[in-house]
Amino acid sequence: MTFFERLAGRIDAVDSVVSVGLDPDPDRLPDHLADRELPRWAFNRRIIDATHEHAAAYKPNAAFYEDPDGWRALAETIAYAHGKDVPVLLDAKRGDIGNTARQYAEVLDGDGLDADAITVNPYMGRDSLEPFLAREETGVFVLCRTSNPGGADLQGLELQDGEALYERVAALADLWNRNDNVGLVVGATAPEELESLREQVPDLPFLVPGVGAQGGDAEAAVEHGLADVPGVDPQVGLVNSSRGIIFAGEEAGGPGDADPDAYYRAAGESAKRLKRRLNRHRDG
Repeated sequence: MTFFERLAGRIDAVDSVVSVGLDPDPDRLPDHLADRELPRWAFNRRIIDATHEHAAAYKPNAAFYEDPDGWRALAETIAYAHGKDVPVLLDAKRGDIGNTARQYAEVLDGDGLDADAITVNPYMGRDSLEPFLAREETGVFVLCRTSNPGGADLQGLELQDGEALYERVAALADLWNRNDNVGLVVGATAPEELESLREQVPDLPFLVPGVGAQGGDAEAAVEHGLADVPGVDPQVGLVNSSRGIIFAGEEAGGPGDADPDAYYRAAGESAKRLKRRLNRHRDG
């Protein structure tokens, strides 16, 4: 099965397109984890326990794991999410040439990791992505129009034919989709671009960040982020929230909260609310 076929099964099973970003910032971890051997893993396990009923996928960002204990925590996190039947999208934004790209691609099934999908940076061209694209069962989300304020600095540049650079990236990603495993990263903070890109590439699923703490457009994220992938039902795509879910417990008492269970329940409730919010637009 392709990644998007597996993802469609998960979306159908939990009636959700929520991606929960697992970005365990050490400076924001609850105090009750301070003495744990792998506090990031302990944190993620509790977050997964609290949110898996509402999660179509988990999206750990590699930046929060790039140290020896971090890789161990990430491997444990991926295995635990799989034990809950939830696919894992590694947000690593990789992309390089030759042997380097092949080595980066090995992270998907090497070093104890077994991620189901990965984000990649297309700005060094197709050869830099080929090791990822060639993995037929792995999802590959290509950075296209990102949610950060500076995204337009390069992505919005107009080419000689009047096409925006992010539109050229989408067109190339569509050509690279020979294994039906390619999607795009398109931020919810740019709803007009979301709409135009959906018209341009109707069959490519989107990973849509920016709905949580960045305040992106949830309705646009659902209306334009989900794709009718041929042969796959239901519609496929992911709408991600990271800090808005995993640190929702800070409002219940902060990192020093005397009731850890309440802290993680808050994350579960946040994921549930986002699921319901998005489903209102899906059902409409």
